[in-house]
Amino acid sequence: MLRLFTLAAFAIAMAASLPLRAQTDSLTPLQDALQTVQSSVASPSRATVPAVLRALLDADAPGTVDFLRAWGDREVYERPEDGLFFYATDAANRMLALIDIDTGTEIATVSTREVNQIRPNAGVRREIGAALVSFELLHPDADRRLAALENIARSPDADQIEALTAARVAEEDSRIAARMDRLLDLLNARFATDPAVRVDAIEGLRGDISTEARRVLNQILQTRAEFAPEIPEGTNVARIREPGVDIDLTAAYGTLSEAGLAPARPGRNTIRDALRTNVVDGAVGGIPVHQLNTDEMRRAAYAALQAEGVVAPLVTEADMRAAVSEVVFYDAYLEPDRAVTDAARDALDSTRTRISLWQFVSISLDALSLASIFFLAAIGLAITFGVMRVINMAHGEFIMMGAYTGYVVQTVIPNYTTSLIVALPLAFAVTFAAGVAMERLVIRHLYTRPLETLLATFGISIALQQLAKNIFGTQARPLTAPDWLAGAIQVNDVVSVASIRVAIFVMAIGFLLMLLYILNRTRLGLEVRAVTQNPGMAASMGINPDRINMLTFGLGSGIAGVAGVSIGLVAQVTSEMGANYIVQSFMTVVVGGVGSVFGTLAGATLIGFLQKGIEWFNPANTLAAQTFMVLFIILFIQFRPKGIVALKGRAAGD
Repeated sequence: MLRLFTLAAFAIAMAASLPLRAQTDSLTPLQDALQTVQSSVASPSRATVPAVLRALLDADAPGTVDFLRAWGDREVYERPEDGLFFYATDAANRMLALIDIDTGTEIATVSTREVNQIRPNAGVRREIGAALVSFELLHPDADRRLAALENIARSPDADQIEALTAARVAEEDSRIAARMDRLLDLLNARFATDPAVRVDAIEGLRGDISTEARRVLNQILQTRAEFAPEIPEGTNVARIREPGVDIDLTAAYGTLSEAGLAPARPGRNTIRDALRTNVVDGAVGGIPVHQLNTDEMRRAAYAALQAEGVVAPLVTEADMRAAVSEVVFYDAYLEPDRAVTDAARDALDSTRTRISLWQFVSISLDALSLASIFFLAAIGLAITFGVMRVINMAHGEFIMMGAYTGYVVQTVIPNYTTSLIVALPLAFAVTFAAGVAMERLVIRHLYTRPLETLLATFGISIALQQLAKNIFGTQARPLTAPDWLAGAIQVNDVVSVASIRVAIFVMAIGFLLMLLYILNRTRLGLEVRAVTQNPGMAASMGINPDRINMLTFGLGSGIAGVAGVSIGLVAQVTSEMGANYIVQSFMTVVVGGVGSVFGTLAGATLIGFLQKGIEWFNPANTLAAQTFMVLFIILFIQFRPKGIVALKGRAAGD
């Protein structure tokens, strides 16, 4: 209590003195205050530190906090000739420049032999640190108080409970007070001497999914492996381990052997060395050496030597079971109080339940992120495939062209934000033009021959890949996101979402709204829907289906280019990157419903959640997850061949 009072009073006085120092010039110099306890400062010990703190508290000298920090960091020097204290900085020729602790001015240059560096031991430094923590926790600046709390959280110690308790009484900021209460629960749960206080603090951590709370609970529930003929009275047993079930029989016997409670079990190397040592006339125990080529024969030879009393006896499985049956193997908590461990175990079970719920949220967010990427990759294909019924195997290469466009823009415009703003419309323009050219030169001549269209676009995709390799090489090219898209949005210690994935999700929503507006609110959208439902009737109403097909193919290709820029921010930009998304794009379109924007959204969502769900059951094998996903989609199409959202009109008829 005396120590608590001293630290709290010291901190309160230091905090209260801050505004006063600006109003008075009559404060006691720090050097004079230190001279009253000169020997305790020069040769500190844990027993004398409280006296120094009380002297500094009474003096209330400016610069006291800075001196305590320097003292604890071993940056204070004593000049033996007059006993004065100084700070010091390195000077030329291995000399020290002495700094006055009151004025901060350099007063002399001396050698290291002319001064004594004060080196407080670990115990003294802890006392000084506790005093500084008390001061920081009561500092008028809220940011300083929060920083002190985070320092406590990073390096918790039993000595911090007193200072934190005193600071909590004086804290008026509700946000900081809540943080203090939580830290007090963490510290009391681990370090409090009263079991009732510990149990109450542990109850406060129930359901807390933070890493620091789980760390404290796991530390309380730490165990050690023990064995004994009978469990000692008063032992806080975590569990009893049955040999052969909870612990390997050989390992259990080895534990007894190491403790000298059972004979050592000869291993294969021991048996081999014993046989080599006892070779007589080309045989061991009557068995010729050339027959000792199996474990069975070597053990038979060893048994013969055992019968002669030459070697130590073999230990059979029955011997091991008999030996381990004489003792009890158990795990004992390091914490002796059962009430504390019971409370910690219940709290950790509650926490694990909440962690499971948050992990489900995390997987769902990952699935949404993956679905948004699939949607961006597939929406252009949904438009062209739905309107024109063209199986465009080069769709992935339009994604690749968009990504390389973003890379080229970044090499010209080093500012990542500006380059991204320029790259998005430029990628649309480049791939729109490429799509229109491809439609005019190849696709328009193959409208009634889908197999030949597939082969032609597949050949174009190979040609575009090779062209990209010739221009950019085979190495992956960087497409860097701006700094404001770096990092992640941390929801809690379980759930975090990369900022770039949030941006891609927002972009996917933007594309969805834009396409809905184009298809439902513009003349182009009206003509596209007319051609989709009945091209003959649309032509009779003055709509040119050929022109609509060209613009539609260009629009789908342009959207793929913009998707390439977005995907390039999270994936490697290579000539083969489009091939990684063409299969998922076709699956998304077919499952969702050919030609439907909402169908593509539904298909991307279904595939994204399905893939992440399968990966959750088997996280180490993503290839298996993709295989099971394809099998599921095959079964899904068997029951709903037109997809989740089926179109009416030409697509439905086809």
